[in-house]
Amino acid sequence: MKNIVATDRLCFSFNGTEILKDITFALKRGEFLGIVGPNGSGKTTLIKLLLGLMAPTRGSIALFGRNIGDFHEWSRIGYLPQRITGLNPHFPATVEEIVALGLIAGKPFPRRRSRTDRKPVEEAMDLMDIKVIRNKLIGELSGGQQQRALIAKALVASPELIILDEPTTAIDPETRERFFTTLKDVNRKRGATIIMITHDVGTIGQHASLMLYLDKKVVFYGGFDEFCMSKEMTDYFGEHSQHLICHRHENVISNIEGLHGPG
Repeated sequence: MKNIVATDRLCFSFNGTEILKDITFALKRGEFLGIVGPNGSGKTTLIKLLLGLMAPTRGSIALFGRNIGDFHEWSRIGYLPQRITGLNPHFPATVEEIVALGLIAGKPFPRRRSRTDRKPVEEAMDLMDIKVIRNKLIGELSGGQQQRALIAKALVASPELIILDEPTTAIDPETRERFFTTLKDVNRKRGATIIMITHDVGTIGQHASLMLYLDKKVVFYGGFDEFCMSKEMTDYFGEHSQHLICHRHENVISNIEGLHGPG
């Protein structure tokens, strides 16, 4: 099976300071990767490299089997950046128009909305429960509402690869749970590959199938069972931190087994 994302000995330095060193990992279709690590560990830098927003110092990146330098099908990727502080509060666009922008990127010139766009826009707004504010200007919304609109924009085109940088920081707990339910549905039913940065290592095991723990280099990359049984990771993280991640993960496995019965 062709890799959706693959990096090989990826390195990045800025002003002589090494930010990332020898990052190697690969994701196949339908895998869900949670990227965790301390502040300043290079998580957002890695995402920007994968999106072609910055160029690596050394190493390689491939998207959908093609070197990133030869990749131009960016409409296959949905992206939600870490912060929305750069959003112009006076930008004259409604919530519905912002969501629809996620479809326009993949269209040929002249890029305009069509009648067929209505259904995916409606579905995306429904998923994030923002239909009732569809006609409000984006600058009139709270931070949480803006975040929900931008999540809908990232999902509206049913991208094959979804990259999310701290997507739940500005949304309330109820919306957060609905968002993760939606994300799991997109991951499992549509086969979308997902990369999500999060600081919440205590819940990542509930949602992602793989974890990449980053601290300028790859500290751990693999499945949660592998992480939980690793003596090396116990020594690195300490029993308490490792147990926090593994306990949440084990609860989910127990709940699933309880639903389906033994065997």
